[in-house]
Amino acid sequence: MSVFKAYDIRGTYPDQIDATLARRIGRAFADFLGVGPLVVGRDMRTMAPEIHDAVIEGILDAGIDVLDIGLSSTPQAYFAIGHLQAAGGMNVTASHNAKQYIGCKLCKEEAKPISADNGIREIEKMATQGEMPQPIAQRGTRSVIDTLDDYAMHVARWANLEREVHLVSDAANGMAAHTFPAVLNKLPTIRHEGLYFDLDGTFPNHEANPLKLSTLKDLQAFVVAQGAELGAAFDGDSDRCCFVDDRGRAIGNDIVTALIAREILRENPGAAIVYDLRSSWILPQTILACGGQPQKERVGHSFLKAKMRKHDAPFGGELSGHYYFRDNWYADNSEIILLMVLNLLSRSDQPFSSLIDELMCYHSTGEVNFHIEDKAGAMARIKEAFADADSIDELDGVTVCYGEVTKPGWWWVNVRASNTEPLLRMNLESDDRARMEEMTQKVISILGVEPEV
Repeated sequence: MSVFKAYDIRGTYPDQIDATLARRIGRAFADFLGVGPLVVGRDMRTMAPEIHDAVIEGILDAGIDVLDIGLSSTPQAYFAIGHLQAAGGMNVTASHNAKQYIGCKLCKEEAKPISADNGIREIEKMATQGEMPQPIAQRGTRSVIDTLDDYAMHVARWANLEREVHLVSDAANGMAAHTFPAVLNKLPTIRHEGLYFDLDGTFPNHEANPLKLSTLKDLQAFVVAQGAELGAAFDGDSDRCCFVDDRGRAIGNDIVTALIAREILRENPGAAIVYDLRSSWILPQTILACGGQPQKERVGHSFLKAKMRKHDAPFGGELSGHYYFRDNWYADNSEIILLMVLNLLSRSDQPFSSLIDELMCYHSTGEVNFHIEDKAGAMARIKEAFADADSIDELDGVTVCYGEVTKPGWWWVNVRASNTEPLLRMNLESDDRARMEEMTQKVISILGVEPEV
């Protein structure tokens, strides 16, 4: 399986990605863009320094200058590309994947993502076919630049707290342990206690994937034990944030998108809000009720960002915990969404659990994963089994819908292949819990394999 994915590069070290391939990737990336300077950052994984240096050497071989920002979350790298007016850049990271993975997230100017649709396939060919080109006579230069304080000031601009709020968060030993304390230093009105804020690329406490409910257990207990108003969990490269309310409940990210969309639409009447097709139907309902334009898109940061630019959308959100902001170069940022939630909480006399209860009116499985080799065959079986559905679309995988949100008894399911892992993913929702549970079991029986625990 290729390490060049739909919207990034990702594979295991050193069998799939080593320093030799990393140098070729750097050279291919520089040759593809043809201009500089290029920002390069890295996460805290054990092999990241080696891969980071190799990528930089490849870029320098092409005669392109590098702005080396060193240890960096992915949102910090996006910021650096925009703030430093670079021609593009990358962060060396494997996001939420396990400790043996490494990879790269690639951007053009203004943090515009490079995906399979606009460059990754070309970079793959350049990096994997034929001999690596010889370094040009005038190699580029490497400048080391510290952007952390500027980044923290940029993020802190989104804070508008009307009182002190009590927050606990879990950095999962990932890059939030690098950036979030710098942001907090700018914001004395946040009372914060943290879990696992030591950078450690071996992830000794739990996976850095807050979509897995098992990784939230420590945070949920910590929220309740500390009497905190809110809990936040970051992923490995800190471009995602998931939430736990004051009662210790894990909250769906589509619910948070709906909550913040209402606030955004008060300041941007009639604006478009972009969301991915796995999101609860409460989200487009909420956007319409607030006078906005719901814009549904396939899963993946490059696709949502392109849709946001097309519609000049001020905000977008994914079920996976990515939240996007027009005033942040349309890029995702875990700390900005957290500050926006804290702003809302600081203005309310209700606990966070009460603020979201009205939006948690439907019943969803959340994302359920299956190890299935023949993903196309599995999706074809779903399509055939529900051929009598009111609607079937293939924007991303297969989405089957029965009924409509204005009439009781509706349900829908989306089944799609992951772009980052060898998995088939399912999301199913209904206005009736019994129907949701019944249809979930039916879909599982059609797929013919038990879900991943």
